[in-house]
Amino acid sequence: MSSSSSSTRNIFKLGRYTVCVLQVDPRSCTRTTSSSTSLLSHPLTKPLLIATPSEEGEFPVLVFLHGFLLYNSFYSQLIQHIASHGFIVVAPQLYNCAGPDSSDEIKSAAAITEWLSDGLTSVLPPTVLPNLTKAALAGHSRGGKVAFALALSYSSTNKSASNGTNSTIKYSALMGIDPVDGMDKGKQTPPPVLTYVPQSFDLDMAVLVVGSGLGEIKRNRFFPPCAPKGVNHEDFYNECQAPACYFVVKDYGYTDMLDDETKGIRGKLSYCTCKNGKTREPMRLFVGGIMVAFMKAYLEGDPSYLNAIKGGKETRIPVDLPTVEFLM
Repeated sequence: MSSSSSSTRNIFKLGRYTVCVLQVDPRSCTRTTSSSTSLLSHPLTKPLLIATPSEEGEFPVLVFLHGFLLYNSFYSQLIQHIASHGFIVVAPQLYNCAGPDSSDEIKSAAAITEWLSDGLTSVLPPTVLPNLTKAALAGHSRGGKVAFALALSYSSTNKSASNGTNSTIKYSALMGIDPVDGMDKGKQTPPPVLTYVPQSFDLDMAVLVVGSGLGEIKRNRFFPPCAPKGVNHEDFYNECQAPACYFVVKDYGYTDMLDDETKGIRGKLSYCTCKNGKTREPMRLFVGGIMVAFMKAYLEGDPSYLNAIKGGKETRIPVDLPTVEFLM
C-alpha cells in the first residue's frame, strides 16, 4: 500500500478530533449541551443524539439508526469513536415502544433525512459545518433493516428518489451492523427487505455489512437467537451488488458494539437476551474502525485504510475475522 495514512493513524482507536455530544429535543425545540441551551429554528418529531467534532471544519455526515427496543444513548461510545475521526453522527431515537412492523421507523428515518439540509447546521457548533454531499446511512439490528429499506426506497415519503432519500440528500454509503429482517426465513417482519435473490439489491451506493459470530447462537433455551440464520447479515450481504464488503467477527455477539455500561431495564436486557462475548470494547472498536475506514473510502476518496484491511496489512484489528469478503 503506497499511502502511509493507515500505518500512522489507528482507526480502531479514538481519532484526533475532540468530540462534542449534543442532545436535540423536539419537544422543547432546544439544543442542550453541558453549557448552553438555545432555540432551534427547525423543530423535529424525533429526539436526536449527535456526536460531532468540536473543531472548526466541514465534515461528512452519518445517520445511525438504533436496534430493536434499544436507546440511541446505548451507542454513545461508538458514535463518539466515529466522530473523533472527522464525521458528524446523527443518531435519532425512532421510538420508545414498537411492534413487529417497522414501516413507521422507515418513514421517520426518511423525515430526518429531509430535515438534515435545513435543520442540521442550526444545531451544530457555529464553526462546524455538515457536508451533505458526503452522507452515509447505517443501522444496527432492526435499524440495519430500516436503513436498507430506506435505501431501497420503501418509504412512501421519498418515492421521487431512487435511493430512498429526497432530491437534496443523496446517500453514498450504506452500512448494516448485524442487520436482521425477522425471526427466521419465512418469518420476516413487515415490510420484508430480503428477497433471497442473490445480488438483487438495486442500490446506487457502496455497502458494508458486519455480522457477529455469536448472533445466530441461542444464549439459552429461553431466548431465540438475536440474529437468526435466514434473516441475518449473511443474507443481507448475499443480496448486495458491488461495491460491497462483509466482515464477520468471531467470538462476539449481537449487542457487543453497545456502550460498556447500558443502564435501565433495556440496558440490562442487552446483556442477558443475546449470546455475547467476554467484553464489549473489542467489538465496538472494530465496528467503529471499520465504519470509519469504509466512509473514508466511499465518502472521502481515501481507500488506504480499507485496502490495508483487505490486503492483510492492518495488524491492529482488535478482533478475529473468520470472514472477510469484498465484492468489487
